Amino acid sequence: MSDQFTDVPGDVPPAFQVVDARVAYDGVPVLDGVDLTIPTGQTVAVLGPNGSGKSTLMRAMLGVAPLTSGEIRVHGAPLRRFRSWHRIGYVPQRLTAGGAVPATVREIVASGRVAARRRLSLPTRADRAAVDEALETVGLADRARHSVRELSGGQQQRVLIARALAGRPDTFVMDEPMAGVDAENQRALAHTIARLRERGSTVLLVLHELGPLEDVIERSVVLDAGHVVHDGAAPEPTGECARPGHEHQHPHPDPNAPDSADTTTAAEMIRLEVPGRD
Repeated sequence: MSDQFTDVPGDVPPAFQVVDARVAYDGVPVLDGVDLTIPTGQTVAVLGPNGSGKSTLMRAMLGVAPLTSGEIRVHGAPLRRFRSWHRIGYVPQRLTAGGAVPATVREIVASGRVAARRRLSLPTRADRAAVDEALETVGLADRARHSVRELSGGQQQRVLIARALAGRPDTFVMDEPMAGVDAENQRALAHTIARLRERGSTVLLVLHELGPLEDVIERSVVLDAGHVVHDGAAPEPTGECARPGHEHQHPHPDPNAPDSADTTTAAEMIRLEVPGRD
């Protein structure tokens, strides 16, 4: 399908290109012919109900969920040959580090610099500056020495964004960053994402609803039953869909649903959370 990817010479290739992507779990289709192009520098929300395929699409774009058929390119390179993973900042739905062992906020954020350093080398002044900048950006500089256990769920989510920021990528992929987060931290997260947009970063967010991100998102892609059913301006919220300041906290997705983030195995999470993984 490589002939379907045509780049104009001199143009910056899209951050992600997805052509006729199909994914099936145990023979059950989860993505069914998805086409999607995300230009570099765009802030995009992928929306849809549980089981719609939105989290599977994200994992497929990162090379974790294998395609049954179709093709994906990342920054112009076929996914199977893409090696510049330091350019991708992945933000999982919940903190998986620091829960079982003591870890400070700064230590978690500093782990985002691993890919930028040579193996076994000690942190440099540049590393420390990147960590300081990341903490400042998410508004947690004053909590740097605190244990992550002491933080609320929303603050922990900001730590995860800071960890991604510390690696200084140009592309961010965030999995349900607003899930289970109170209104104050939702607004803080929205402010951080707005700053990323102002910097020209590419930001892809998997969301249940827009909430306070409504004014930040440039484009919304809505999936239903593995198909793209909307691609354009953000759809109007309905029912309980959040407006800015909405305090409803959603439970985590059904772990038995094929689209659930909880179907990601520990090995997959390690691959995603450690930049430069194979």
